[in-house]
Amino acid sequence: MDKIYIENLEFIGNHGVFPEEKFLQQKFIICVEMETCTRKAGLGDDLTYSTHYGLVAEDIEKIFFSKSFDLIEALAENIAEMILSKYYLINSVKVTVKKPWAPIQKHFDFVAIEVTRSRNISYLSIGTNIGDLKANLNTAITYISNLKNTKILKTSNFLETEPFGDIIQDNFLNACLEIETLFTPQELLKELLNIELLMGRVRDIKWGPRIIDIDILLFNNLIVQDENLAIPHPWMCERSFVLDPLNEIAPNVVHPLENKYISVLKRILDKSI
Repeated sequence: MDKIYIENLEFIGNHGVFPEEKFLQQKFIICVEMETCTRKAGLGDDLTYSTHYGLVAEDIEKIFFSKSFDLIEALAENIAEMILSKYYLINSVKVTVKKPWAPIQKHFDFVAIEVTRSRNISYLSIGTNIGDLKANLNTAITYISNLKNTKILKTSNFLETEPFGDIIQDNFLNACLEIETLFTPQELLKELLNIELLMGRVRDIKWGPRIIDIDILLFNNLIVQDENLAIPHPWMCERSFVLDPLNEIAPNVVHPLENKYISVLKRILDKSI
């Protein structure tokens, strides 16, 4: 992947956690490394297909002077978020904020923070079997599309399926989504659980009826094993109501643990049923 660099932008500002840093001006040096593809711009000699580093520099300046940040970590985070949310050709960005005049009673060149942030692709499963099923899925989709720095790239058709498990209940309506987000997996989980709560989800019976269920199936090619989150979803390869709609929108995506295409996993599951 190609990169665009802006090195050593210098600004004088009032960022810092100590009271004196709020009025004694200090020098800050900012560097950004933006991952993108310059092939089309290079072949056509056309800025339309690249990112204007002059405009990026101006926007960094706006962030820098927008407020007095206590932490340079927050300044770097805001710069990274601005670049990824505004400049759609940038896939990931590394932001370094150096503070050469930091209040340290030692000899040093500078202190610095470096963050790397990227656009993330995640696949979600949504399902419902209480009330107006189509309306429930559409409501969930609307909530997800309204999340900060998140957009829905693909939506599968709605699929009616029989319930999973031994509990007698109505059929489900299911779908899968492909989303692009700046959230981390844990941040995304928190947002999705909040959507379930807003829609009235009650967790009283395992695999029981629910007004909405939203699961993270895949997140980039990450393998996550946290106390409250497992990615890839542990049971996705065993469930037709997941693989059928997922195969519709992502047949060539590779499951990072099974090391197989979703389309192949679907064929394997279909043969076992």
